[in-house]
Amino acid sequence: MTIDELEGNTLNVYAYIVRADKPVGTRDVTRGAELSSTSVAHRHLQKLETLGLIEKNSYGDYILKEKATINGHVWVGKNLVPRLMFYSFFFLGAFAAEVSIILLSFLIKDLVVEVSFLFLTGMTVIAMVLFLIEGLALYRKLKPKRSGQTEKIGDQHLPR
Repeated sequence: MTIDELEGNTLNVYAYIVRADKPVGTRDVTRGAELSSTSVAHRHLQKLETLGLIEKNSYGDYILKEKATINGHVWVGKNLVPRLMFYSFFFLGAFAAEVSIILLSFLIKDLVVEVSFLFLTGMTVIAMVLFLIEGLALYRKLKPKRSGQTEKIGDQHLPR
């Protein structure tokens, strides 16, 4: 199933539920997806339930019903990775091959690298970097920020 409606916090909540691989409650989702309140988490959980991606179990916790294909992303295990990252890796491979040819030209006297090939290598680097930057930007949107702040409850320090 391909879902085009998932984006922002709803996508973040869905990715959290897939990674959790166990029943999660509204408070778990609020903390795990780093949402502002349980009511915000509940609204996103209801949307996912309406889409048929999750369901409530008999204890009122939410479980994954279906692992959907997300537009522009690929599931790698339990992690959602932007497709742009794979494009970056493709250009990284092309760049490695081009650099190998340039280095071989220093060892093999009959192998001449023309200026146009160097231009192509530069364009490959630019494409690789642009896809990597955009892919990482999309990847960061899915990962909740780890603030490192803790909340003291009794004698324990718990993550917020």
